[in-house]
Amino acid sequence: MNGSLQMRIFVGIVALLSFAALVYIHAFPPHSMRVSRDGVPYFTPPTVNPETGQPLEIDRLVRHFKGEKR
Repeated sequence: MNGSLQMRIFVGIVALLSFAALVYIHAFPPHSMRVSRDGVPYFTPPTVNPETGQPLEIDRLVRHFKGEKR
């Protein structure tokens, strides 16, 4: 086999493996890609503050109850 053919085969295998890995991660995302560091699922809609009626982000609410200041 000449070097050019070997490189084409190598590049093809690497491209195929890269594509397969991306499809796998998209189809079966790990748990860490679905929730924030505080365990709140991404794209959670805001909740209503009962005192003011204003929307309140769930991440902010979780940080408040954990005692974190950010």
